[in-house]
Amino acid sequence: MALEQALAVLADRVRSHSSSMLTEEAVKTAVVLPFLSALGYDIFDPAEVVPEFTADAVGKKGEKVDYAICADGKVRILIECKPITTTLDKVHLAQLFRYFTVTSARFAILTNGRTFHFHTDVTPCFSSRRCWNPDRSEGTGYEAKQVQRRADHPLPVRRLQSNLPG
Repeated sequence: MALEQALAVLADRVRSHSSSMLTEEAVKTAVVLPFLSALGYDIFDPAEVVPEFTADAVGKKGEKVDYAICADGKVRILIECKPITTTLDKVHLAQLFRYFTVTSARFAILTNGRTFHFHTDVTPCFSSRRCWNPDRSEGTGYEAKQVQRRADHPLPVRRLQSNLPG
């Protein structure tokens, strides 16, 4: 399925079933995993899409980010999910940043299934760009182009990470 079609399916799913996505697990199953699959990741390969990846920070043990995307034995992307009813704010961003600083990831996604925030360390600071809001999306080619543009590299995103230095 083309990226545009996959985004349209996800947008429809969020609009139709958001009242059923009240838990983080529901968001991960219904939105995040299909999103990663649409980007070309093998969500059934636990060496590539690692669920509950340990990202212990100093003084905090047992910290786990929802997903880590790995390539060549290195963490490339972190994904932190929240229930769809959660308003993503600075507290959630701080949590993701804490994970980000203790891994080799260069790209991170914070989502509640309704809104996806993309973060990178390519700029001097941990920058944020809200990229895709499937609840308001119509699944057009425009959204797919925005996902690509915000990633600053042609999709799949895995290629973005393998081409970054370090």
